[in-house]
Amino acid sequence: MEMVKTKYGTLHGRKKDGCYTYFGVPYAQPPVGELRWKAPQPVKPWEGVKEAESFPHRAWQMVQTAPKDGKGINYAREFYSNPAFMPPMDEDCLYLNIWRPLTGEKLPVALWIHGGAFINGFGSELEFDGEAFARKGVILVTINYRLGAFGFLCHPELAAEDENGLCGNYAILDQIAALKWVYENIESFGGDPSRITIFGQSAGAMSVQTLLSSPLTKGMIAGAIMQSAGGYQSGINRDVPMAEAMEIGKDFARLTGCENLAQLRALSPEAVMQGVGALMMEGMKSGRGLPFTPVIDGYVLCKGYNKVVEDGDHPDIPYMIGSCGNDLGQTPEMAENGGHSQLYYGCINWSLKNAELGRKPAYVYYFDRKLLGDNSGAFHSSELWYVFKTLDRSWRPKAPGDYELAERVNSYWCNFVKTGDPNGAELPYWKPCSWDSHHVQRLDVEK
Repeated sequence: MEMVKTKYGTLHGRKKDGCYTYFGVPYAQPPVGELRWKAPQPVKPWEGVKEAESFPHRAWQMVQTAPKDGKGINYAREFYSNPAFMPPMDEDCLYLNIWRPLTGEKLPVALWIHGGAFINGFGSELEFDGEAFARKGVILVTINYRLGAFGFLCHPELAAEDENGLCGNYAILDQIAALKWVYENIESFGGDPSRITIFGQSAGAMSVQTLLSSPLTKGMIAGAIMQSAGGYQSGINRDVPMAEAMEIGKDFARLTGCENLAQLRALSPEAVMQGVGALMMEGMKSGRGLPFTPVIDGYVLCKGYNKVVEDGDHPDIPYMIGSCGNDLGQTPEMAENGGHSQLYYGCINWSLKNAELGRKPAYVYYFDRKLLGDNSGAFHSSELWYVFKTLDRSWRPKAPGDYELAERVNSYWCNFVKTGDPNGAELPYWKPCSWDSHHVQRLDVEK
């Protein structure tokens, strides 16, 4: 099955020990030139066979560096240290990667949306791999999407040229285009379009909740997993109105020295990134937070995240949601006193709110393995090595229990994708988080 015929043309992938892989599959036209800051356009069909053996360009993004004061997580070392997993940056970045089992039809599909604060990340990072999923009978898809100003810029001239007066959310439209591509083509890879679970971590989890909140994804999502972001009253997701995003866009144009949209489109990618850096510096001084995030535009997002949940306007599907022991908002003082961050409680709130709406409660987890090698603990993103079973790519020392934990976590995730329930043979039983128990499954090495 190295050859696969999609709606747009034939792909030639590669056979590995445990799966077939198809890397660098285009799901939209390159968003370059006049397509910069426009909704993604459908792929143009191609003649002949397209080779799908190499990871695609990553979107233009901030370059990760080690913290200058030595404090905080060194994400450059964690996930961006191996040149073999660092494709060049390019605006031509709207591609996805597929790992499928060697056999099987009507297979469940897991679509992964990477994190990175909407300014970093890509679908072929060091810690991501689909072989462990494929060996358990799950197709894994990872995607790239536009980031930073390329993915979220709002500006009066962009709104003026749009027939509906909209701008921003280009990155979310990219994600929706990728989801639609998978929905329409995954059957050719042996997948079942009615069994697509979307999942993501950090900004990827915020993206998952955005897709769940959007009317544009109706009928395409069978399940969802949100890792270390999202939820209900979690203190993470922020409702950004169009007017606020417009002001940020004006600041961005000012900092790049551009007076109109034509000049903005003429900027080199490097100049755009310089503007992003300057805008973030201003934002840090003013306490504004992330400058580029999803926007309530009345089209992709029609109302705020918590309001969507309160109104029951998100899909009635199975959910898994959770956080890490030393995650966003978790302070040492909280840990010493047995307390948790608002994110932790936001995951529980999500489950209980679903139950209140007459739906099934969610499966809530708490990843609390304190990773070896330094004092970072169960830091934000630390569970990724375990979800994808890629521990051997990490620089950190491991104990035998780490490999058992990775097998357990990956099995829970694969079972959830298959059935909407993480439980399975030889796994510790995981109860849903209900009003009766408020159960949260702790994921750690066996003591």
